[in-house]
Amino acid sequence: MAAQQDLSVFVRHGEGGVAGMELAVEGIRCAGCMHAIENGLSKDAAILKARVNLALKRVTVEWREGALRPEAVIERLGALGFKAYPFLPSAERDSVTVEERRLLRYLAVAGFAAMNIMLLSVSVWSGANGDISPVTRDFFHWLSALIALPTAAYAGRPFFESALRALRAGAVNMDVPITLGIVLALGMSVVETANHSDHAYFDGAVMLIFFLLIGRYLDQMMRRRTRDLAGNLAALKAETATRLMPDGTTVTLPIAAIAPGDLVLVQPGERVCVDGIVETGHSEIDRSLVTGETDPAPIGAGAQVHAGTMNLTGALGVRVVAAGAGTLLDEIERLMSQAVESRSRYVRLSDRAARLYAPLVHATALATLVGWIAFGLAWQEALIIAITVLIITCPCALGLAIPAVQVVTASALFRRQVMLKEGDALERLAEADVVVFDKTGTLTLPEPDLLNVETIDASSLAAAGALAAASRHPLAQAISRAAGLPAPLPGAQERRGLGLSALVDGIEMRLGSPAFCEAQALAERVSTEHPTASLIAWRHGDRAIVFAVGQKLRPEAQACVEALARLGLAPMILSGDRDSAVAAVARELGITQWRSGLRPDEKLHVLDDLAAQGRKVLMVGDGLNDAPALAKAHVSISPISATHLAQAAADIVFLGDSLAPVAETIAIARKARTLMMENLWFAVLYNAVAVPIAVAGFATPLVAAAAMSGSSLVVTLNALRAARQPAAPLAQAGS
Repeated sequence: MAAQQDLSVFVRHGEGGVAGMELAVEGIRCAGCMHAIENGLSKDAAILKARVNLALKRVTVEWREGALRPEAVIERLGALGFKAYPFLPSAERDSVTVEERRLLRYLAVAGFAAMNIMLLSVSVWSGANGDISPVTRDFFHWLSALIALPTAAYAGRPFFESALRALRAGAVNMDVPITLGIVLALGMSVVETANHSDHAYFDGAVMLIFFLLIGRYLDQMMRRRTRDLAGNLAALKAETATRLMPDGTTVTLPIAAIAPGDLVLVQPGERVCVDGIVETGHSEIDRSLVTGETDPAPIGAGAQVHAGTMNLTGALGVRVVAAGAGTLLDEIERLMSQAVESRSRYVRLSDRAARLYAPLVHATALATLVGWIAFGLAWQEALIIAITVLIITCPCALGLAIPAVQVVTASALFRRQVMLKEGDALERLAEADVVVFDKTGTLTLPEPDLLNVETIDASSLAAAGALAAASRHPLAQAISRAAGLPAPLPGAQERRGLGLSALVDGIEMRLGSPAFCEAQALAERVSTEHPTASLIAWRHGDRAIVFAVGQKLRPEAQACVEALARLGLAPMILSGDRDSAVAAVARELGITQWRSGLRPDEKLHVLDDLAAQGRKVLMVGDGLNDAPALAKAHVSISPISATHLAQAAADIVFLGDSLAPVAETIAIARKARTLMMENLWFAVLYNAVAVPIAVAGFATPLVAAAAMSGSSLVVTLNALRAARQPAAPLAQAGS
């Protein structure tokens, strides 16, 4: 009796009572397979969505919680003729390696057999003028059959198995006509040999398999490279965490057993295993995953840390906010997966075209056979031409034309810390001709920062930072961050409405309003230099400082705006902030079109006006009030620091503090659109040229196999160009 499977651990539980699972599926070859799987699964009323990724050979299935057992999805795929299992990165790498080795074995057998049969065929051809007796000729033909038939049965398995799976499921994929062509060529050769004919095509059939296997093997390698380019975040995920118990002991537990509110220990040299807040310890963190900044950042009590970042120097006690599911790393991985699964309108177009392939190519081959016989050609020669038609027509180029570009482009964007949420976001982004920015949290950093840090001596900043660390006020936290997040000053007391105070070396130290710190005159001088900043003063005895705290521009904001202008996009600012603050940012960035004090509905009116003028608006925003505008715009981008509602409304999300990804993403999107169109046109032109040549009898099955395999490789190799950096607009800005 077979053991009962329990796949509930692989189920992803989403919002709104939707459950889902990602499956690795064997035998997905072409758009016909995609159509068979998606149609077959969608017939089950319990399944809400089934999405196939051809390049990654994965299927994502969603259903209502409780409406379906996850095991039933795999059973349903089995009934459709596809073996499936829960996707695991390590298992995928193993299966890819096994498949490549398997294809290499088949290729070696087919190549060795083809060489031997060709030697026998050469002997027959050289004796065609009568130097070889009919008995010897028949012997060489039967000897060729003895080599060719077992070779085809073994080396042709990738095509035969795939075709049988499709036929059992009542579908037709690209391997059905290939299998039909091979079987017809071998069957005709056996019949011709039995009838003592001069012609047999064992050499052609085996060479056909050999060339098809070369194409399949190279295609497998290209797909693996494409998958590798998509990035693998699994290595950043911790499998276990060390929980700190109330009695001071530690226990190592699976990450699934860690709950929000737990206190975990992160040792130096370990990756942070959870999202949380540091409670004890000081260290340096490599936050390049989140911010893109490779320099280690000092971190201490009160600082936020994310799963996947690296703890470098000191032990940290971290209070868990999220572990496993719900972490920033989990969200990044989800967005990355969504990016390569989403369908664009170009993908839907190529899918429809590829689905027409099977009935069309079979009808064309049959018409070719009947037509040539009607014109008086021998049935053997007419059948060879029909076999060539079956083989040369290639839906793979159409099926791969767009998904391959999407996967490689998603990877290129991921390396630049950009995540796509919608399949057609790249196409819409490539069409954008005007960029509308929100100001607060978008052009500026979301957290206030110290604006006059260069005028403050290090010892005073350290002292003020230690006192500021005792407060959770945003302005005090800005000073604490600028000082490197020192430990809070012992004995610090909060004076309601005034600030903080503590006794240091017998003298009271204060941090708060200029009046509380008796620094009004100094505050007036600082205010003239930073008119839009908030002022907070510090005094210890005779020493006094006034800090200007405000929102700094995001790194590379100036270069980004200049790059957008060179790309032909007019920048604008639409902000709800006060006039003076928006004017200062617009002036600093050189943006001439800006409006301030706008409500969310007023931003929508501006976007409507731009759309009425025929403009394609890219909206870049991060706040709750930006969500309607992000949803309304032609295409939208949000930073990862955005509110959840803004992220949900945006088509694209970028990580880190730098604004550089906005301009870079547009340049990459335009290049991706060009590659998509190139691939589509190549696939269409290939079939438009190749099929008439085959129907006219100017190609052989051998040539057809080489051409069919080559067309798939061409579109895949062209897609890989998306991984190369296009003209770097920011680099040009600095030149």
